[in-house]
Amino acid sequence: MGRGQHMIELYQFEVSQYSEKVRLILDYKGLEYRKIEVTPGVGQVDLYKMSGQRQVPVLKDGDTIIADSTDIAFYLDRKYPEKPIIPTDPVKRGQCLLIEEWADESIGTKGRIALIGALNQNPNFRTSVLPKEVPDFLKTLIGAVPGDILSALGTGVGFGPDAVKEATKALKQDLEALSLILEHQPYLVGDEITLADLAVAGLSIILKQPGGDYLDIPDTLKGKGIPGLADNTTYDAFFLWRDRLYMDYRKPLSTQPSSGDSPTTIDIE
Repeated sequence: MGRGQHMIELYQFEVSQYSEKVRLILDYKGLEYRKIEVTPGVGQVDLYKMSGQRQVPVLKDGDTIIADSTDIAFYLDRKYPEKPIIPTDPVKRGQCLLIEEWADESIGTKGRIALIGALNQNPNFRTSVLPKEVPDFLKTLIGAVPGDILSALGTGVGFGPDAVKEATKALKQDLEALSLILEHQPYLVGDEITLADLAVAGLSIILKQPGGDYLDIPDTLKGKGIPGLADNTTYDAFFLWRDRLYMDYRKPLSTQPSSGDSPTTIDIE
């Protein structure tokens, strides 16, 4: 059990990259927490009542409830400062916060668009990553896509071929930049791990799932990623670094507390 008489609870989607960012921070800090899997498509009233908004992840720590992965990261660093993730040095702090915000928009948002494009344009990839319960799984994998989730495969607002092409091109430049930095230093802001690293690594599951036993996902999905990004040797330095970070800090499923029997009915639209 964590501090005090309660355990931290994380309202989440298992395949959500923003949930993963928070799980990685919790694991790095050595904090015990209970995952509460949210059922997509129903019960958004519950989450709205609890947090005033409809997106996961939401962290509940005793009487404190925080939504948004960035706000959760700041809260955890204030409340549990033993393994700090936000540097005190002004330049490193600035670089860390810049990268964290950039990662949400680039890897987070553009990663979703590139994933939708890959699912739409590549039947082999689509077949290999989508299990039988496609609608819910796709909804949680991609996150909050407006309208009918399946029609969003190529036809959703802002997710047409041009948007996919632009997002994929931008991600290629971003992955090349990350690879160049990580070939020459151990972490993104120098010699010590920061929120920048944990955000980038956690969000990157939308580009390529980790291969180990970290996520409760079908075995066929482990190690899979967006063709042209996940399997491009130009970005080897980045994905090798990401996988090493997982081995060092992410707790495997076998060591995680049980999520409980009944999933909650909370939605992210």
